Amino acid sequence: MVKPARLHTRFERARIIGARALQIGMGAPLFAKEDDLRKAFREELISLHGNEEADVRFVLDPLKIALYEYEHELIPIDIDPHDA
Repeated sequence: MVKPARLHTRFERARIIGARALQIGMGAPLFAKEDDLRKAFREELISLHGNEEADVRFVLDPLKIALYEYEHELIPIDIDPHDA
């Protein structure tokens, strides 16, 4: 993801994350590594599946994955600003 010239507004942020979540939900490849996602969501995986299965399971929520990718600047989507 190219650093934007300015910070995204909350509407642009929502649009980018929503578009990326839709792509992930439709089967697009992830830009985040599976091991990084497991580490980021380890507590949630442990609470859902137990300590033993947390290393094997994977985060399946496209919105959480898209939000992780956005926060770590992995999404190659940007908004073209229209200044008035």
